[in-house]
Amino acid sequence: MSKLTEITWYGRGGQGVVTAGKVLAETAMEAGRYFQSAPEYGPERAGAPIKAYTRLSDEPISLHSNIEEPDIVVVLDPTVIGSVDVTAGLKPEGVIIVNTPKAPVEMRQQLKLASGRVVTIDATRIAIDEIGRDITNTPLLGAFAAATGIFAVQEIVEQTRARFGKKLAPAVVEANVRAIQRAANEIREG
Repeated sequence: MSKLTEITWYGRGGQGVVTAGKVLAETAMEAGRYFQSAPEYGPERAGAPIKAYTRLSDEPISLHSNIEEPDIVVVLDPTVIGSVDVTAGLKPEGVIIVNTPKAPVEMRQQLKLASGRVVTIDATRIAIDEIGRDITNTPLLGAFAAATGIFAVQEIVEQTRARFGKKLAPAVVEANVRAIQRAANEIREG
């Protein structure tokens, strides 16, 4: 990563949108990179649409604003599509990663994207199978690592263990690790 990479996250309150951005930022910090991570809240309640931002760079970041033209968009909850324009400003060569059982070609058509990369992952199924709850942030971090190559999956795993190891039971932490690794192996691109 030599340039500034801007990421926008979409989901709903309670799904770990803000936490995902923070884990990615903390992974950057551990790797000696620069970062910014900030949420943008609407109504602060469970289920309300949430948007968060993460900036990553090898050099200091002087921008302090919302991201208007993201390089990468991550959608934790596909039900926000339609009520929120998740592709707004996405660069033509950008990447969108969507939690959905749909194929990438179906998502490309639904989102009306003519360019860029579309990556899909059934993060909901993975989260329920591995964690036992529909919390898709860690599977999407695994998908992010596999789809972008900005961080190795193992770097995300290590940061997840460090962040959650102090407040969650070891079995829950390892369930999240399995979800990350499984998602990294199950992404589909088109």
